[in-house]
Amino acid sequence: MRSPVAAGPMPFTDRLGRSDIKTLALAALGGALEFYDFVVFVFLALPLSELFFPKGTSPWLAQLQVYGIFAAGYLARPLGGIVMAHYGDLLGRKRMFALSVFLMALPTLLIGLLPVYAQIGILAPVLLLVLRVLQGIAVGGEVPGAWVFVAEHVPPSRVGFACASLTSGLTVGILIGSLLTAAIHERFDHDTMMAWGWRLPFLLGGVFGFVAVWLRRWLRETPVFEAMHAQRALADELPLGRVLRMHRGAVARSMVVTWTLTAAIVVAILMTPTLAQAMFHLPAATAFLGNSLASAALAAGCLVYGALADRLGIARVLGAGAVLLALAVGALYLDLQHGAAHFLPLYALAGFCVGVVGVVPAVMVAEFPPVVRFSGLSFSYNVAYAVFGGITPPLIGAMVKAFGPLAPAYYVALAALAALPVAVMLRRRTAG
Repeated sequence: MRSPVAAGPMPFTDRLGRSDIKTLALAALGGALEFYDFVVFVFLALPLSELFFPKGTSPWLAQLQVYGIFAAGYLARPLGGIVMAHYGDLLGRKRMFALSVFLMALPTLLIGLLPVYAQIGILAPVLLLVLRVLQGIAVGGEVPGAWVFVAEHVPPSRVGFACASLTSGLTVGILIGSLLTAAIHERFDHDTMMAWGWRLPFLLGGVFGFVAVWLRRWLRETPVFEAMHAQRALADELPLGRVLRMHRGAVARSMVVTWTLTAAIVVAILMTPTLAQAMFHLPAATAFLGNSLASAALAAGCLVYGALADRLGIARVLGAGAVLLALAVGALYLDLQHGAAHFLPLYALAGFCVGVVGVVPAVMVAEFPPVVRFSGLSFSYNVAYAVFGGITPPLIGAMVKAFGPLAPAYYVALAALAALPVAVMLRRRTAG
């Protein structure tokens, strides 16, 4: 049995009610605050590479090591995702939705309080790694749980927009991190930044996380789960076992589109500010201003792509959006290579085109029936994100050394075009 979400066009017969809008707003705001906690780490890669490794370490090696710790958060995501999804399919979506944000807030706050290498030696990067792993466990349950939560609250013809609005909220978390980092770089000199300024985003992130915990008190359980519970239709076996036995094709398709999402977010949005400074010698203020514009455009792009998916069909929007993503990121990096004369508008355009990732969760929600939806989506998304998100930062570093400064654009294009066969399959399934 498939979800009511389809890959083809849907009639606009159902409207979002006041309760739906409240749920989407609260879920998106809470997601923004939590995702800020997860991604702010990468915006501070340069100061962290100096503070948490021995003096005299080659800058490229220290930066690679910090990216490795950043990647560890992605590698930990499947553990949190599988466990939380298991209980989300058996005990309820809302409980896991609230737990994940608490588990994110605590390690983020503690990172802001960590002593650095000069104070405790090798223990400093070890503790940083442990806390980053805890962040990964938390976000592994948060993101897929949030998509399932909002998709099951709205009419079937609005699932594309609902999932995209949540994804837009998550990207606002990136925007908050980018704006705050840009403000700190603008306000503090290098010595102040290294002394204590780098701690502020993490300390604020801990506070943001506990605000998100409070916000989620006002959400209610999804009607889909309540109906399954009332009808005693919950899974009578290990949900993940059923997914792997009966829905392997859905898992494969979900992993492919997750690769597209991962490459777009990690490379085009999270890594580009640092790469622009390190490879193309852009000032930090310019790099982070561009990232702020791109993140704002991404939040808007998610909503536009989600609305179009409900009107035109997921397959068409996914296919066209993947091509536009590859072209836009290519144009951005070509401009960087030739002096960055149009960096700000091209980065904003690329950010808007990254908005095609707003369609990805609707693809995955549609692939799994409600009884194992949380487990199926969480397993597919988190395992793929662990593999692709984990290897992407060090892989980009290696590709740059091998293929030159356009390597990040090549990688994004490859991952974007991988979504085209999925779009074709969705289209054929709808036509059939």
